[in-house]
Amino acid sequence: MKTAYIVKGYRTAVGKAPRGVFRFKRPDELAAETIQYLMDQLPDFDKKRIDDVIVGNAMPEAEQGLNMGRLISLMGLKIEDVPGVTVNRYCASGIETIGIATAKIQAGMADCIIAGGVESMSFIPMGGYKPVPDYAIAKAGHEDYYWGMGLTAEAVAKEFKVSRDDQDEFAYNSHQKAIKAQSQDRFQDQIVPIKIDENYIDENGKKASKSYTVTKDEGPRKDTSLEVLAKLKPVFAANGSVTAGNSSQMSDGAAFLMIMSEDLVKELNLTPIARLVNYAAAGVEPRIMGIGPVKAVPKALKQAGLKQEDLELIELNEAFASQSIAVIRELGLNNDIVNVNGGAIALGHPLGCTGAKLSVQLFDEMRKRNMIGKYGAVTMCVGTGQGACGIFEFLN
Repeated sequence: MKTAYIVKGYRTAVGKAPRGVFRFKRPDELAAETIQYLMDQLPDFDKKRIDDVIVGNAMPEAEQGLNMGRLISLMGLKIEDVPGVTVNRYCASGIETIGIATAKIQAGMADCIIAGGVESMSFIPMGGYKPVPDYAIAKAGHEDYYWGMGLTAEAVAKEFKVSRDDQDEFAYNSHQKAIKAQSQDRFQDQIVPIKIDENYIDENGKKASKSYTVTKDEGPRKDTSLEVLAKLKPVFAANGSVTAGNSSQMSDGAAFLMIMSEDLVKELNLTPIARLVNYAAAGVEPRIMGIGPVKAVPKALKQAGLKQEDLELIELNEAFASQSIAVIRELGLNNDIVNVNGGAIALGHPLGCTGAKLSVQLFDEMRKRNMIGKYGAVTMCVGTGQGACGIFEFLN
């Protein structure tokens, strides 16, 4: 079996949806510009040697439809030779593409693949424009297959006894860590600058335009506090504990990585960043989908021949504070190594992009901490009752 290495990886800043900095930026354009930036870092590389572009996306319709992966390949690489495909495992779509790319290279089916994900929650609503559940399934008692994620967060909070106070404190800490990271410029090396040209109507009723470059995550709030969070009302259940403040933010963003075979890395004299040691997905009850990492993390570790104690850093997607706390408690994770720069509650969760985005963040933080030869994990819960986990070895 061949060895696959990650040689480059970048992400955009994350914008708030639906009224943030990327509200008028099509997702295919956002992804294409991210890939263009990635390719600019390899100016002498022949793009025709890329075997595929694999794009994760959770709501592949409308502006994200028409096999967006192929369109992004055409738009980003500006050649017709490289195919493209769109992959959907909801919130794990971005890391699923890394797993697929790695496996194909290990099997000898490819030598170079660009993998990642993109999501615009400004353009496409949660659940898409035309969700059509199967009435027979719901009638048979499986309506939780179609539950909104907020209801599953409430179910996790109740079943795993996660209090409102604990959720609000977790959310507050997420913002504090993210604000600190931004003040120290800990994200800047990983973020692709995206130029926005915006047309609008000024105060005189006349057409005007402005341009600006987005280089900073929009979500972290300096003005939040435990007192402010405590005043927010539950949004998914009348007597619930899940609020807008202790849930992940709806977001827009893109992230992509280049993955190569060892032979190609050596031929091009490149220094790899990391390698995916193992990737695993697992199923849980859809009613408590947020607990997915509790099954996925041990599965990935077992397949990798590692123990939980071998992990030096963990990026746990904060879909909701309730499920994040439950996962940390159930797995016995060390809080000091989980989401050290904040998580999705502060930084946002652009669904199909998140798994790739968190991988880029993980590598960059491990680089800053000089964790060469150490292991890190990216894990998340996934809609309809799944969990996913990727175990990475950081190399440079």
